[in-house]
Amino acid sequence: MKNTNPGFDPAIIAEHRLRMNGKTYLIIDDDDASDEYQHFYFVGKRDGNEVLVDTVLCTLRLEHERQLYEIAEEKAFEQFPAYKQWLESEQPATDAAAQEMEEEVGLFMADVMMELQDEDSVKVQEYAEEVEEAEFGIGLDVALHHDRITPQVIEKFVTDYNAGSLTLDDTLYSFQMEEEDEM
Repeated sequence: MKNTNPGFDPAIIAEHRLRMNGKTYLIIDDDDASDEYQHFYFVGKRDGNEVLVDTVLCTLRLEHERQLYEIAEEKAFEQFPAYKQWLESEQPATDAAAQEMEEEVGLFMADVMMELQDEDSVKVQEYAEEVEEAEFGIGLDVALHHDRITPQVIEKFVTDYNAGSLTLDDTLYSFQMEEEDEM
């Protein structure tokens, strides 16, 4: 049975390899890209054949913050059922009541996140997990214990992953969120 996933197509892989211009990876333009988050492709192997690996790589600090946010959001949905319904309706916060609810929920979530952080109840560790049912090649979500995701960090990750020598730190870490400057 022929694979219809375009990330396995040798012609598309060759096209991406050309765009890599001698590097081992190709950064994907992404509005979320930062020094703690990068989205990129690299060429890997699956069952002896080349495949594009669609990778999202972030710092553990950012992963920690993401998990704090998810827990706070779940608690906000429990506390404010109307908020979840409003979000699911994708209505913009144009009226005063919606804006007030959004502000109240935001403050609630900030409190929950600070409490979780103070209790040191959320811990994270390095991981590299394949995304099930990727639409383009193989999907890979990765969190590494680095302050920044630099070209050197990406290069080392790709090299180690392709060599089968990637080792992940199983130590559990927690982080303190940086407080926003108050006006």
